[in-house]
Amino acid sequence: MRARRLRLRTVALTVAIVVAAAAGVAAAVGFGGTDRGTAAAGTTPPGTATVTRQTLTDAQNVDGELGYGTTRTATARFGATITGLPDTGTVVKRGGRLYAADDDPVLLLYGSLPAYRVLEPGVEGADVAQFERNLRALGHDGFTVDDEYTGSTADAVREWQEDLGLPETGRVELGRIVYADGAVRVESHQAATGDVTQPGQAVLTYTGTSRLVTVELDVDDQRLAKEGGAASVALPDGDPLAGKVESVQTVIEAGSAGATGQSTEAETKIEVTVSVADPAKLAGYDQASVEVTFTAAERPDVLTVPVAALLALAEGGYGVEVVDGGRSRIVAVTTGLFAAGRVEVSGPEIAEGMTVGVPA
Repeated sequence: MRARRLRLRTVALTVAIVVAAAAGVAAAVGFGGTDRGTAAAGTTPPGTATVTRQTLTDAQNVDGELGYGTTRTATARFGATITGLPDTGTVVKRGGRLYAADDDPVLLLYGSLPAYRVLEPGVEGADVAQFERNLRALGHDGFTVDDEYTGSTADAVREWQEDLGLPETGRVELGRIVYADGAVRVESHQAATGDVTQPGQAVLTYTGTSRLVTVELDVDDQRLAKEGGAASVALPDGDPLAGKVESVQTVIEAGSAGATGQSTEAETKIEVTVSVADPAKLAGYDQASVEVTFTAAERPDVLTVPVAALLALAEGGYGVEVVDGGRSRIVAVTTGLFAAGRVEVSGPEIAEGMTVGVPA
């Protein structure tokens, strides 16, 4: 949007220059009812450009970071002493120990709904169904996977707890499980073994296990990235790799207070994750700065002129000043894609190879 506002200001300036330079052109852009398509201007513009036929691409290069995608934080849900932490880089799968508190495991399960309450007989809801799907996937049975936590579910939980060396209560206490979309990779420790945690305290951070590029865009550039869209990833010393936009989400970066009393305001950003079609070509890179090219739109085989050549017509729409044999006339055009300083134009009186006026 910022780029488009700049273009419109350029157009407005162009009109002002043309109107001041030639009354004939002013008539052509809507004064006095003259036919805007054929009126001759008394002077030629100070600069010209050629109408070209080309593929117009709205693309932009931005810096990104190769890693493992968005970082999440596992927080304690009850007061306990941290008695075990996995090494950074460790991959934890469904049913695995994410860390230990009071010498009991806190376990990873798969799902998008966070654990938020104790699960026990009589409880119903989507969180029950999510937990039961995991329990079944871990090899336990004898219950129906649905949204009801029954006595049969409790029996299966006791078997699960026995396998883990936990007290066989048949209920799942809050804080015993952490949900993630899939297997995770431990990124960093936010607490140390021996620390006594309180509810809400960060214990560790983790990511997914797939190699992904993370890009941060300004809100004005959010048109560049759409889920499922194409992207190109250039490694520091390699050829560009084909990629795909996996996710797009809005994030709020909190402001901060400076040491001198100055503070920064919170900012809204667009966080984009991009995968590459051939992950094997990322071998040898753990984390690296890369360049990502997003293509927001592409228009093949269209007529284009410089954005500065556009004239805003008084009766609405846009036109260009066609220069031919030392004279000029205003021709109405329909605009399409704006990109790289040029704009797609079409109309019955505009053709490839024509010369159009451009401000000096």
